[in-house]
Amino acid sequence: MSDEISTEVAQAAPEAPQNDLTLQNIYIKDASFEAPNGPNLQVAEWNPQFGMNMNTSATLVAENAHEVVLSVTLEAKVGDKVAYLAEVKQAGLFIIRGFEVEDLRRILGSFCPNTLFPYVRASISDLVAKGGFPPFLLPPVNFDQLFAQSMEAAARQAQQGTVN
Repeated sequence: MSDEISTEVAQAAPEAPQNDLTLQNIYIKDASFEAPNGPNLQVAEWNPQFGMNMNTSATLVAENAHEVVLSVTLEAKVGDKVAYLAEVKQAGLFIIRGFEVEDLRRILGSFCPNTLFPYVRASISDLVAKGGFPPFLLPPVNFDQLFAQSMEAAARQAQQGTVN
């Protein structure tokens, strides 16, 4: 009797869409390191000023397959001399199915970069160390907050566009 009930319930329940989020691969898409003055910069004390730029992009490369790229550029300067410039584009291929548009945006703009961040952090540190400089660990990044800020900025811009 219980088998009959469970079968009837299963047949009566509508099919829920299958949400699927699978990481297929993580790879370095591009990397470069420049040390125009070499690691032997003649300075009394190693106390560089750092500048960092980071951005993300997402591209649909096949049905449900999204390539997300987290790009980081790190520049270290001592005085007016560039000690080094390290750039890494860390990419991941994500299979994403069954999500609503807003959820897909959040996944591509927050979840995927969060997944890639430890890899780009290690790549930057390795490049800097192999260039003969003290390793540099990127500070933690709150991609959820950055995504929310970018969505708010886009909403403000759209609102201003309709007002003008």
